Amino acid sequence: MSQGPARRRVGIIGYGHLGQYLVQRLQDEGPQHGLELAFVWNRDPQKLQGKVPASLQLRDLARVSESAVHLLVEVAHPCIARDHGEAFLSGADFMVGSPTALADPATEARLREAAQRGGHTLYVPRGALWGGEDIQRMDERGLLQGLKVTMVKHPESFRLAGALGERLRVARAGRAVLYEGPVRDLCPLAPNNVNTMAAACVAAPSLGFDGVRACLVADPSLPDWHVVEVEVTGRPTGERGDQAFTVTSSRRNPASPGAVTGAATFPSFWGSLLACRGHGGQVLLC
Repeated sequence: MSQGPARRRVGIIGYGHLGQYLVQRLQDEGPQHGLELAFVWNRDPQKLQGKVPASLQLRDLARVSESAVHLLVEVAHPCIARDHGEAFLSGADFMVGSPTALADPATEARLREAAQRGGHTLYVPRGALWGGEDIQRMDERGLLQGLKVTMVKHPESFRLAGALGERLRVARAGRAVLYEGPVRDLCPLAPNNVNTMAAACVAAPSLGFDGVRACLVADPSLPDWHVVEVEVTGRPTGERGDQAFTVTSSRRNPASPGAVTGAATFPSFWGSLLACRGHGGQVLLC
């Protein structure tokens, strides 16, 4: 008797709110999508006790290769991709849930090379980015001239480092622009808050982390929403040669007070995970 196709084994790296959500979805719905939970890793393994069976707990990321995994999903911290991404891609596809890691040129270069060398795909989930595929198509056709992403959140929803952290403390009394400039410079200062901006940089490689513009705004009047505004500018066309195609979108994502991740981003990540079916040695927005 012939057997059905083998299930695609998925390892989840990180067990915060998003990791817990993905683990539960895999356990509840994975089989119907041909998926199987291979393991769960968390920096603090005590958080797995009583929630994840011992047989599914991975204690050492250096032993990932022993799990016969097909897809690794990071939802922990950018340092995971920096420290382990190259090894991950040598034996499996890798969905980097913290694409701010790619703002470091050396990390991005190593992971791109590892994907090509190993024939595995480095997936970047769109998260809260709206219109990512349209941006990507414009970029591929050479029609994209400018891209700006503005993120507006309640001050309690930010986890900021360095000078931005100090600026946030000063700005709690009212709406304030915390940063405006290239995405690359912002990522190290807000690694947990601007993954949507990093995804936009991957969608528009002709602009990249230096060309995509970022604007980060703290607004105390938004206790339960995350707002993401995307402004796209095409290259001048038309008979006069001075008319440019433009699109502006505004995405209001419900969020619990103080939450780093908005509610709509959770099912978006699940949809991205389902799209990670192996696309060869490349970097792909999903």
